[in-house]
Amino acid sequence: MFLAYTAVGRRWALVAGAAVTTGALLTGCSGGSSSSGSASSDTINYALPANFTPNWILPVGTASHLNTNNSSISQAVWEPLIAYDGSTGKVGWNKDNSLATDAKFAADSKSVTITLGDRHWSDGKQITSRDVEFWFSLVKANKEDWASFSPGKAPDNWTSFKTIDDTHFTITFDKAYNQEWMLANELSMIRPMPQHVWDKTGDSGAVSDLDRTAAGAKKVWTYLNNAAKKISGYATDPLWKTVSGPYTIKSFSTAGKVELTANAKYDGGGKANIKNVNLLPFTTADAEANALRAGTVDYGYINATDLSQESSFKAKGYSVKPWTGWAITYMPYNFNNPTMGPVFKQLYARQAIQMSVDQATLSKVVFNGTAVPTYGPIPQGQDSSFVSPEQKTNPYPFDTAKAKKLLTDHGWTEQAGTMVCTSPGTGDSQCGAGVDKGTKFEMQVLSQSGSTVTDNMMSALQSSFAKTGITFSIKTAPVNSVLSQSGQCTAGESSCTWQLSFFGTAGSWYFPAYPSGDSLFATGGGSNFGSYSNAEVDKLITETTTSSSNEAVQKYSAALAKDLPVIWLPEPDYQISVVKDGLGGFAQDSLANFHPAMWKWTK
Repeated sequence: MFLAYTAVGRRWALVAGAAVTTGALLTGCSGGSSSSGSASSDTINYALPANFTPNWILPVGTASHLNTNNSSISQAVWEPLIAYDGSTGKVGWNKDNSLATDAKFAADSKSVTITLGDRHWSDGKQITSRDVEFWFSLVKANKEDWASFSPGKAPDNWTSFKTIDDTHFTITFDKAYNQEWMLANELSMIRPMPQHVWDKTGDSGAVSDLDRTAAGAKKVWTYLNNAAKKISGYATDPLWKTVSGPYTIKSFSTAGKVELTANAKYDGGGKANIKNVNLLPFTTADAEANALRAGTVDYGYINATDLSQESSFKAKGYSVKPWTGWAITYMPYNFNNPTMGPVFKQLYARQAIQMSVDQATLSKVVFNGTAVPTYGPIPQGQDSSFVSPEQKTNPYPFDTAKAKKLLTDHGWTEQAGTMVCTSPGTGDSQCGAGVDKGTKFEMQVLSQSGSTVTDNMMSALQSSFAKTGITFSIKTAPVNSVLSQSGQCTAGESSCTWQLSFFGTAGSWYFPAYPSGDSLFATGGGSNFGSYSNAEVDKLITETTTSSSNEAVQKYSAALAKDLPVIWLPEPDYQISVVKDGLGGFAQDSLANFHPAMWKWTK
């Protein structure tokens, strides 16, 4: 995303893609760049994924800011308590870029005691348990606004925070949890924040212990979120000057160009290897590809359709590396849309839609073989023990004739190429509850712009849906706009006009190591954009977080492969990276973060 999300929420939510023309660099790059790549060995020019403009800095995300670039930048400035990522090539705890050095679970798995390292904020103050408590208190009091929140999960299931001393604290849970899930999916979300600077309600306000009451925590939350909306002030506002990470913000434009510079006061293990990092936004994938051809960036992306030109990039001094993500790709339904929501709530209708999606051909033709089909809620691009046999074997193979028959068997009649409900009611051969007579099977997607691949996929879907008698119209917008217009809503709200949303050009949702679905598909989940709700699925999701066996995750996988909470779509490689020869020191993180502190010039 997040996202999607991410979704901000989880750092693994929502991402972007790419495509090729000439002479588009100056008009395509929002922030501009130097004429010949980085100017020296202490600088790198990094081309952000096309049309994926950074727009958030606060280390606590909201749903409309589920952009992985936001999170990657934020984590380079304020390090996580526990950096759980794939930065070394294998997903796990990256202790070099974490503020915690140890996490000891109680024998009954009902609590964890965490040890902080001997670390300091850039203003010289020690990072203490109080800074963790500050984050904890703000999230507790404002959980509904936190994109990572899912009812019953963090912070609901964290019943107490107890400070032992400046570098030790204990978080108690409401019951025993799977320790791997708790570490990778919940504790990794904690972002210690400078309480001695941020615990106030206005720029000129005095810092105190406001966060220790719910009312005070709400006021502080409002202040910080309002400040974070002022993008033009990220580099100058004193609020953002006190950091813990390897970088600080040198500049941050509203167009998305970001300059990071090394934090001279950083005392962690993940010190920046390159002093200056220029993050350059591009409005189209074509423009980004042109910048790479011109040699004006050191690290960027091309689309899968450009892989045939790999030799030309190599000739210009680049290596080309597919970046596989731990992700799923999908198109959320808005189950509360007043027009199509009642249709989407009918399982047979979702089955007909899914059977009209030719994932195998889309993967081969549109993505040039760099995508894999998605048949359920668990990533399928990498082998794992989490995927159920039901998901692997695809419960709803592509078959538009069968899809059309499903609709006609349930009270729909094709008229002028579009299915129309002619037999309303709740009987087996009728359209279903809430579907009025005369309802046309017409659905519209709001899809992210800037990617030829996405445009091609949407056109292909339009054609295959038409064979079933489903009219599919397409609107496009930048991904941040798509996310802001695709939130949870109720039928009577003006914001509930969206029907389908797509923000997954490079994958819709990037998971932490343990792929549970509490944020995505649990009732009320913070990134459950379309308001999907199934009580049985909620139970299965709860089991995935408490059971130490993979059987629970497989049951969840099977259930959602069959129930279709979203339209499953091919999962592409996150990006096709194009990296200047001599730039190394890093692995492509399958959780979709980039880690600028690891980058270094090796020659």
